[in-house]
Amino acid sequence: MVDDNLRQTVRNIPDFPKKGIVFRDITTLLKDKEAFRKSIDILFEKYKTVQIDKVVSVESRGFIFGSVLAYKLNAGFVPVRKPKKLPSATIREEYDLEYGKDILEIHTDAITKGERVLIVDDLLATGGTIDAACRLVERLGGEIIALAFLIELNFLNGRKKVERYPIHSLIQYDSE
Repeated sequence: MVDDNLRQTVRNIPDFPKKGIVFRDITTLLKDKEAFRKSIDILFEKYKTVQIDKVVSVESRGFIFGSVLAYKLNAGFVPVRKPKKLPSATIREEYDLEYGKDILEIHTDAITKGERVLIVDDLLATGGTIDAACRLVERLGGEIIALAFLIELNFLNGRKKVERYPIHSLIQYDSE
């Protein structure tokens, strides 16, 4: 976990998208050039000595961190998207939401067997989305080295779904 300076740049929006939820808005961190740079630099320092072939991120906010980190790590960047957003052949994974299901897709040629993969996203909440991304990477033969997040909502226990991997998060919240 990081000092409170980064946490202070995240805007809390109560009762969004519904009553009782506190939405953690990262747009305020992104527009703060020092905070954005610091978040990327911390992640880079964590993984700069680790061989990473690809950085995989889930749309859309994950792309912001994943693409910059891939550049700094001299790694390829692989987007994971909602159905019918990728233009070439894909594989898909279905995962559970609070009330229903959703699907993620990845290009079939995005990762080759044995490539070392860092999965980066803006938020670890219940873990369903990132678990589906992990399954996609593994189906293509990628070796997941670690999972990295800007924010982790500890009270939602998402870490349990993906505890088979090393997990690093910069900002953690223990309650709403």
